Amino acid sequence: MKLNGAEILIDCLKKEGVKHVFGYPGGAVLHIYDALEAQDEITHILVRHEQGAAHGADGYARTNGMPGVVLVTSGPGITNAVTGIATAHMDSIPMVVISGQVPSPLIGMDAFQEVDATGITRSCVKHNFLIRDVSEVATTVKKAFHIATTGRPGPVVIDIPKDVTIAQMELQDYPDSIEMRSYKPTTKASNRQIRKAAELIASSKKPILYSGGGVVIGNASKELREFTKMINFPITQTLMGLGAYPMTDKQSLGMLGMHGTYEANMSMHDSDCVVAIGSRFDDRITGNLDKFCPNAKFIHIDIDPSQISKNVVADIPIVGQTKQVLQALIEELKDKKLEDISQWWSQIKDWRKVDSLAYSKSPGVIKPQSVIEALYEVTDGKAIVTSDVGQHQMWAAQYYLFDEPRQWINSGGLGTMGFGLPAAMGAKLAMPDRDVACVTGEGSIQMMLQELSTMLQYSTPVKIINLNNGYLGMVRQWQEFFYEKRYAMSYMDALPDFVKLAESYGHLGIKVEKEEDLKPALIEAFKQKDRTVFLDIMTDPSENVFPMIPAGGAHCDMLLAGRDEMVSKDDTDFNAV
Repeated sequence: MKLNGAEILIDCLKKEGVKHVFGYPGGAVLHIYDALEAQDEITHILVRHEQGAAHGADGYARTNGMPGVVLVTSGPGITNAVTGIATAHMDSIPMVVISGQVPSPLIGMDAFQEVDATGITRSCVKHNFLIRDVSEVATTVKKAFHIATTGRPGPVVIDIPKDVTIAQMELQDYPDSIEMRSYKPTTKASNRQIRKAAELIASSKKPILYSGGGVVIGNASKELREFTKMINFPITQTLMGLGAYPMTDKQSLGMLGMHGTYEANMSMHDSDCVVAIGSRFDDRITGNLDKFCPNAKFIHIDIDPSQISKNVVADIPIVGQTKQVLQALIEELKDKKLEDISQWWSQIKDWRKVDSLAYSKSPGVIKPQSVIEALYEVTDGKAIVTSDVGQHQMWAAQYYLFDEPRQWINSGGLGTMGFGLPAAMGAKLAMPDRDVACVTGEGSIQMMLQELSTMLQYSTPVKIINLNNGYLGMVRQWQEFFYEKRYAMSYMDALPDFVKLAESYGHLGIKVEKEEDLKPALIEAFKQKDRTVFLDIMTDPSENVFPMIPAGGAHCDMLLAGRDEMVSKDDTDFNAV
């Protein structure tokens, strides 16, 4: 039986177990859409902007671990998707993006809606392909899914010219597996390195675990919990790693870095052994590298060898899957005697007394921190929470105590405003029985508002928590601290009526202006199981995110709420507010 390239492509997606494709049609992909229409195993989600397609597929992948799939047309279709592709690339999210291309004879002729998709995306994908012949379709799709989901995951682009989608060939068996001589990621760590790491762990007196998004992506949360309990080390998590270890557990120090807790940052600064697991020492974590953990030796576990010693030189590098490495370390440490670290825990207890997440409340003003605390209470800490980027993102990370992996969905690496709403849509499609909340701000939400229309069409009811302070909050905060309060262009003038806007898309809108109305409004919103509810919550416009390590500072130099000067590690005899 003969099939055309488009039909073969859809058949391949079925063989990969794809259930949802996020996309937007155009001239170069109409044969593919024709093939999609002729089947009912794959549901196509018609977004309103290609960036929304990429973020939707991204949120889907982060929530259930399956690769997200995107379908866009040539030219502006793929360029609109680039921000979403780069977002997934920075956070190592498995994604396959299929982009249409002009017919092969027109490539390089400046044809209508032609762009060099492989060239444009080269720096923000794990790999990309340009298919030249219909005979390459099946093997290319197999390679794309293999590359996207193995080793360090990431987005892969398949660019397919229109003439290839209509060319016919006899249907061939889809390969069960693929061998690529140039791509063989390391998965099993060196036994010698495991033994060396175990020796250092056992002999350290001020150790700390520094867990990142690689633990979530590597499905190693169970092993991380067993490992942490076995060695009784304090643990801190990156923004991307939240939930891999329960934030409510007594060994958790919370998040570290620029807006991390006092105890997490002080423990990192004073530690003699940092065990970094699936984390990449980015600048928001390390601050000033010259002052970063001056007395520590580093064990760095990562599946991507290019990440190890890139920013911080590892004393013991371990390349391998986080799950496998943790299992090996657990086995190696079973019969070892560990140093007594009770004095270390006593020091950490003193640092905790600073209570760095405390904040002041003012009568008649809704504090953004209290919104997240109320959201946590109303959802019993069980909701999947997506966020946009800014102050609201940090407050959600600090005050919603994530206890499970894949519960916290946000753009950590690229910091993409507009991510939260389509990601929430993808999360709801991945987990239709879970409550999904999108924590956003009035700046971020306006970048992808049009996806409210998609959410109505495909019945993806989420709760939108809009912390509306009338400012681009994080920009305003930096202008307040570092630009002598010159608030250039950070004020969001001429805001829409979000309640009427939500209603115009067929959703329920609720405006909250009083503290006493906050919790009842959240309760009412989450009662509406079948409706998207937009909560426009008027919050304190002057509130800032604390703690904060100023750019160029060390972990022991933090600004805390209620303090005009930075505090150091010796300041443990006060409360922050």
